Amino acid sequence: MNKGKQHGLIAILTANTIFGLNIPVTKELVTNWMTPMGYTMTRMFFGAVFFWIIGAFLRKEKVEPKDLMVMLVGGLMGFLGTQFLFSQSLEYTTPVIFALLMAVTPVVVLLLSALFLNEGIPARKVVGILISISGASMIIWFSSTGEEVGKNNSLGILFALLCMFCYAGYMVMTRQISMKYQPITIAKWMFLVSAFTALPFSFTELNDQRLFSADGNMQAYGLLAFAIVFSSTLAFFLMPVALKHLEASTVSIFMNLQPIIASVVAILVGQDVLTWDKPIATVLVIAGVYLVTTRKRSPRELNAQKA
Repeated sequence: MNKGKQHGLIAILTANTIFGLNIPVTKELVTNWMTPMGYTMTRMFFGAVFFWIIGAFLRKEKVEPKDLMVMLVGGLMGFLGTQFLFSQSLEYTTPVIFALLMAVTPVVVLLLSALFLNEGIPARKVVGILISISGASMIIWFSSTGEEVGKNNSLGILFALLCMFCYAGYMVMTRQISMKYQPITIAKWMFLVSAFTALPFSFTELNDQRLFSADGNMQAYGLLAFAIVFSSTLAFFLMPVALKHLEASTVSIFMNLQPIIASVVAILVGQDVLTWDKPIATVLVIAGVYLVTTRKRSPRELNAQKA
């Protein structure tokens, strides 16, 4: 495995670990402390400030107009659209239901990549995706028996499906520019357009956020800090890094690690217990990721390696 692919795998593994942890964080914030739009705007604003400050100290890249348009549309889909729909969904449904629906994203990405990027769909990759999804579905299914029912699951599921298509479209759309520009260049433009677009819809809400009132406490501030520093900045910085070295369909398969991570966290904090299904589901997910991220070598490649 070359260094570029190693960097891509490390980047996407780290990003999805953060995203997995951010699911219960976001659920807590939108349930007790913030509205979905207020939460989204706060993340977009701080993300834009962070990346533009960092970008000021780095070598500036000239972005072609057509690529800038892709960045702007990609920012609306992958940053503003995905994050707003993510928090909106978790306001109405449970993290388990949301994670189950998002596990379908690799299938959507695979089809979109084949349609728009002419990426092949070998049987090995299809099998890997199916195995990984079965593992994620298994752990979600067994965990759902103890999950509290959402206040409006139908509406939450609708937002989750829209979030899934936004995220899949974002990964496919930004695949080419991710190989062309530095991650900071992509992130700063995407966050900027997202923040400005969200501002008119959220400006009046910011003063009404319970987190920003006298009720706010250090735990709530810590959860928001995690969402801003790690989920909004570090994880989204790592996404272009991963897309630079890996196919969009390969990147998407790592989303199936998110429900595994969420379950581990739940066990550690006493919200869940270790049952027989969880280790089996973990093995299935890892096996699926292995099949997707590796390819069967040809006889010529094997002979060349022996030589």
